[in-house]
Amino acid sequence: MAVVKVGMADLNVCKHPDSITTLGLGSCVGIALYDPVSKVGGLAHVMLPDSTQMRNNQNVAKFADTGIDALINKMVKAGANKSKLVAKIAGGAKMFEASGLSGIGNIGERNAEMAAIKLKSLGIPLKAKDVGLNYGRTVELDTATGDFLIKSVGKPVKKI
Repeated sequence: MAVVKVGMADLNVCKHPDSITTLGLGSCVGIALYDPVSKVGGLAHVMLPDSTQMRNNQNVAKFADTGIDALINKMVKAGANKSKLVAKIAGGAKMFEASGLSGIGNIGERNAEMAAIKLKSLGIPLKAKDVGLNYGRTVELDTATGDFLIKSVGKPVKKI
């Protein structure tokens, strides 16, 4: 049983009995997709909400809009059925207080919103989320159960 690691602006998939994790979600959002029948799980660690705001971007995993599409494609290749996928998201914290009306200060909230909008547009139910507030999260998707475990410093492990 292996634990597959996903870096920042990265995505990957695994199958039961393996699990998949990403560390240090601050304003970034971890998007976990899971097919409960094939027990294929996927995780994307997205940094920004919208790829259309960036020119010459080669990394689809960096953005919520393109990262979710890429993750679904990789999961289907691994044996998942797109129509069975369910989603859970975590992260999107407001890590820094920004003065004025700068959108940068609230990038976490925008990341979480874009993830939810994109999932809805694809017909993938968002079963649970743990987003916002002002602390970082490390997450792990258990492919046996579809449980999304959220660990934060000084807090009990949360299962969504």
